[in-house]
Amino acid sequence: MKLIMKVEKISSTRSRNLKISNFFLEWKVSEGGNSGIFYHLKEGFKEPSIVAPEYQLIDDLKWSDYNNNVVLKEWQKAGADYAMHTPDTTKKIIKPAGEWNTTKIIFTPERVEHWLNGVKLLSFVPWTEDWYDRKSKGKWKDSPNYGKFKSGYIGLQDHDNPIWFKNIKIKKL
Repeated sequence: MKLIMKVEKISSTRSRNLKISNFFLEWKVSEGGNSGIFYHLKEGFKEPSIVAPEYQLIDDLKWSDYNNNVVLKEWQKAGADYAMHTPDTTKKIIKPAGEWNTTKIIFTPERVEHWLNGVKLLSFVPWTEDWYDRKSKGKWKDSPNYGKFKSGYIGLQDHDNPIWFKNIKIKKL
């Protein structure tokens, strides 16, 4: 797998259209940095976020210091299913900027799990009544294509902050 394309500040793995069941990588972000991993990403849309779910990668500890002391909401923090499901903060272990964190995303039609540093932070069933309710009442209410695709590319987000990735592993269904 290689990163070969940059579109709308998204570097996408373009090796094939993927239906993932298990995705793993290591990442570290700069102080105050923000990034994300989009999955089931499709081309041809203005912004990746209006079509693909995102595992949030962010410097929870110092982001506010670099952004006029704006306080992150729970759905914006590392490990979140951005704007849909919040991570369990009682279990969360986030390493400071500049240190390596591990992320695992498990995605099957029966369940989605977001893991951070070996700890499961959230779990949900995709495309259920609860999922559609969250979508219709939240940030994605005006994005009819958000989350509808059951396969697609992986996108590693460039948010104008240094971010490093290594040991990227994908297990297909």
